[in-house]
Amino acid sequence: MLGLITKILGSSNDRALKNYNRQIESINALDDKYKAMKDAELQDQTRILRERLAAGETLEDIKYEAFAVVREAAHRVLGIRPYDVQLVGGLVLNDGTIAEMKTGEGKTLVATMPVYLNALSGKGVHVVTVNDYLAERDSSWMGQLYRWLGLSVGCITNDVPPEMRRTAYACDITYGTNNEFGFDYLRDNMRYSLNEMVQREFNFAIVDEVDSILIDEARTPLIISGPSESAIDLYIAVDKIIPSLVAQDYELDEKNKSIALTDEGSEHVEELLVQHGLLEEGSSMYDLQNVALVHHANQALRAHKLFLSEKDYIVNDGKVILIDEFTGRMMDGRRLSEGLHQAIEAKEGVDIQNENQTLASITFQNYFRMYPKLAGMTGTGLTEADEFAEIYKLSVISIPTHVPVARQD
Repeated sequence: MLGLITKILGSSNDRALKNYNRQIESINALDDKYKAMKDAELQDQTRILRERLAAGETLEDIKYEAFAVVREAAHRVLGIRPYDVQLVGGLVLNDGTIAEMKTGEGKTLVATMPVYLNALSGKGVHVVTVNDYLAERDSSWMGQLYRWLGLSVGCITNDVPPEMRRTAYACDITYGTNNEFGFDYLRDNMRYSLNEMVQREFNFAIVDEVDSILIDEARTPLIISGPSESAIDLYIAVDKIIPSLVAQDYELDEKNKSIALTDEGSEHVEELLVQHGLLEEGSSMYDLQNVALVHHANQALRAHKLFLSEKDYIVNDGKVILIDEFTGRMMDGRRLSEGLHQAIEAKEGVDIQNENQTLASITFQNYFRMYPKLAGMTGTGLTEADEFAEIYKLSVISIPTHVPVARQD
């Protein structure tokens, strides 16, 4: 029954394409009007369309005119006139949908029309590429078209300094990689004042190779880390009291590698802390202001009683290097977390290294979901259509090629 209905009415993709093809007729009807204009008149359309938006019209109201303007401008500036199927691709992107187009169908040019339309609002459009080369190439190549029409274009690559990033994000259109956009967002969230932030409020993003970025790398975390503000002197000072503890001061479980202070042990540790000037007499190390002492004491106790030299680690060239318990191999560069490695370094009397801590982190999935309007382009989108719908509420439209495909895939 479902197959019969599909055969009569067409698939959802076919019905969507019919709708877009009707819209193409409205754009094509404007061709003669813009072809007859001189360059200055065509360039002035940007001002006119912006004034219409300021007067209360919506992007939907000026959509056909904007697409027709870009089509004619692309022919004059780049020597390329977008085909009807490329117009369809642009309309799909403008609707916040993923356009699946075969390789070689000119997705770079397809993006210019929805980018131009949405940039007219002045809120900024981000075009996301997979590497710096493509960001620079596309911003330079298509930037000729945008600048000719009176829009500003910026590009964010790895070597762009912060002050220039703010300028690039302030442009009508900003090209860059997913990594650069994501890390700039994290850095902005670590700023101390609004004046130091480089990005502005999110508006619209078009993601190239959208399946790679939003599906394959979706859960890849972007992480900014830095040295923790651990007190190295405190590791050394607390380490000195552990050899004074006796067996009844702690409960040791070697099998599960766990150890805990007994009540008597806690009292003994507090006495030792007072003797070494680390705790005021009459106060408890379990008071809120002394919570760091509890942490350091527990880690120092684990370092002395659970981690044995030549078994769990070795000291080589003044560094504590862990040993893999299964292979017996050294794991150079691997460090224990939460101050335990520093506690072992204090025990062995080597230089104590500051631990790195995560200062800011976000996944690509969470980052791109913050855009009010999101679209993407790819050559293989339908295979991940379910994931796009479930995670990002994005549908996928497969767009036919301009001429029939000769190759056999």
